[in-house]
Parts: sequence; C-alpha cells; structure tokens
Amino acid sequence: MGLGLKKLVKKGMMGLGEMGFNAGGGAINWFPGHMAAATRAIRDRLKLADFVIEVRDARIPLSSANQDLQPQLRSKRSLIALNKKDLANPNIMQKWTRYFESSNQDCLPMNAHSKSSVSKLLELVEYKLKEAISREPTLLVMVVGVPNVGKSALINNIHRIASSRFPVQGKMKRATVGPLPGVTQDIAGFKIAHQPSIYVLDTPGVLVPSIPDIETGLKLALAGSIKDSVVGEDRIAQYLLAVLNTRGTPFHWKNSNNRRMEGIQYEAEEKVDYSLKNLRPSRRKLPTKSHVLYVEDLVTEVQRALYSTLSEFNGNMEDESDLEVLIEQQFEALQKALKIPNKGSEARLMVSKKFLTLFRTGKLGPFILDDVPEANPLS
Repeated sequence: MGLGLKKLVKKGMMGLGEMGFNAGGGAINWFPGHMAAATRAIRDRLKLADFVIEVRDARIPLSSANQDLQPQLRSKRSLIALNKKDLANPNIMQKWTRYFESSNQDCLPMNAHSKSSVSKLLELVEYKLKEAISREPTLLVMVVGVPNVGKSALINNIHRIASSRFPVQGKMKRATVGPLPGVTQDIAGFKIAHQPSIYVLDTPGVLVPSIPDIETGLKLALAGSIKDSVVGEDRIAQYLLAVLNTRGTPFHWKNSNNRRMEGIQYEAEEKVDYSLKNLRPSRRKLPTKSHVLYVEDLVTEVQRALYSTLSEFNGNMEDESDLEVLIEQQFEALQKALKIPNKGSEARLMVSKKFLTLFRTGKLGPFILDDVPEANPLS
C-alpha cells in the first residue's frame, strides 16, 4: 500500500471516527448487541460441529476472517472456502492458496453459485471426514462467516445437491445431536453422505467481523460485509479510488483494453433507457445484447475517465493532500462518465453508489484487496 493511501486512511479523511475506532486504530464498538449474542451462540454450536467450513470473501482473504474465533476454528477440522473467486485476481489467488497451505490450513477458492464448485467443496469435506473418522456414525458440518460472503448461496446449493443425492430427506432432515453436557437438541441439517452420515447445518453462522484498524473496516465495507450506511458510500468510493490510483490500475486498464479505451465503441442494436439500480441481470430474463453493450460502454467510460485524470495528474501520489485533490477531480470525471445530472451532494451519492456497484459486480475487473503476508506467522 502506498504511503499516500496509508496517510490518507490514518488521517481519517474517510470520516470513520464515528464508527468507534480509537485514534490509533484499535477496537471497535459499533456492532449491534444481537451480533455479539449471535457470536456467543455460534461458539456454543461450534462445540457440536465435527467440521467447520469458514466462508471468506476471496477479495479479502484475511480481512473477512473473524480473528477472535480462529483459535476455536483451528482446534477443529476446518476448511477456508474463498468464495467469489470469479471476482478475485487469479494470479494473486494462487499466492494466497500457497500462503494458507504453508500455514497448514486447508483452503479452496470457489463460487457458491456454481453447482460444480460446491460439489468439489463437499467432496473435499467428505474426504477430510472419512480420512479422519471411521467410528462416528453421524457427523455434523457447520458453515460460518462474516456477513455477505455468500454463506446462504452456499447452503442453498448444498441443499440442492443433498436433495438429489438423498431425495427421501425432503425439505429437511433432522440430525439429532447429543447427549452432551447440558446440550440435547435437534439441529436441522441436510444429509450429504452416508457411512458415515454427514449432515450440513441448514442455518449458517453469521460472525462479527474483526476490525483491528480503519483500513480493514474500509475493505470490509468495500466488499459489502459492513452496511454502506455505517461508513457512507462516499467514503467507501473515496477509498476505492485511492486504492486504484496507488496501484496504478487505470494504466493497466489502458494497456489491456486499448481499442475500447480510445473510443471505438460498438453500436447498441437498440436504444434503451437503463437504470443502474442493479447491474446483475434478473434470473428470469437473460440480458439482451444491448444491455451487455450498455454496461460494457459504461465501464469503458468510467475506466477512460479515471485513466485520463490519473495520467494528467502531476502531483505526488505519496502525499495525501495531492491524492485528495486527484480523487476530487475523479469524482467530477465519474459524474460525467456516468451521466449523472449536477445536484450537489445527491449527485455525489449517486456517483458513489454506481461506481461501487461496478466494482462489486466485477465489472471493473478482478481484485484482491489484502496483501499476502510476507512471512508465515506460524513458522
């Protein structure tokens, strides 16, 4: 991370003071009470689990972990599922898988919306359990993770696969767990294997994100694990621009996308008035050719706007004041590129929302925001 970005984050230009960060980073106190209670409940449930799938966002493989729970997770058979791998830079993803392997942690980059990807995950879970346990007749697998990493999508796909393997289980099969000291309960789960019988809990555990510093908070917000309203779309967009600039990403876009960046655009077959409320095509309707071209042209305009402002920038990227000036110019350029009428703060909010949507849906390309730790902390 560049010095300018570090200073800019530290300086609190992002306005995260009200999030409850201490001056020098440190603990946060803005999580609602029900989330803390949920974490306590997950700790209790974890005691019952024979295997844990910890779902993380592949774009933030460390920032999306709950650090407080790691000792408990590491004491169990567990697997890190790096979900949303389609949004993560594949070259850097390889470095991350090597890092986890060197830390003796099983990890699998995956896509929770892909049946084949989820099947591969289940095969690995079965292998790990069968390899380790021969005497237990019933085994329980739990899925945990911070908000918005794709736990529900994973559970839904596991349910589909389980129903095709064991159709008689219908909508739900109850795995009875107990008797354990003070615990006798029925836990609803889906049967995924026989001999031993392996069940996956049908409700994922939602963990509280651990936020040791402001930048981790910003990464979680950018990936969508913290509600936008907590940090503010404007601040998250400022952080994204700071990251893109310090990494020189717009120059990479120019190199890999030269013809389109220079203004050769495909003609849409029909002119349609599009809303950017949701760039994801609806499930029922396949996107039309003109919709795809519209989004493609929009992305090109955004990339060109950021490239031209960055290439004309003659300040010092290591200086947070210069970086702030550049980001302000880019907001103006983005407003034009996104064709948002001038309405002051309302326009800025619209620019931020649309820009963040393009990033989060992978339209600006694949990214990994966390840096791979240089040395293995366990060695």
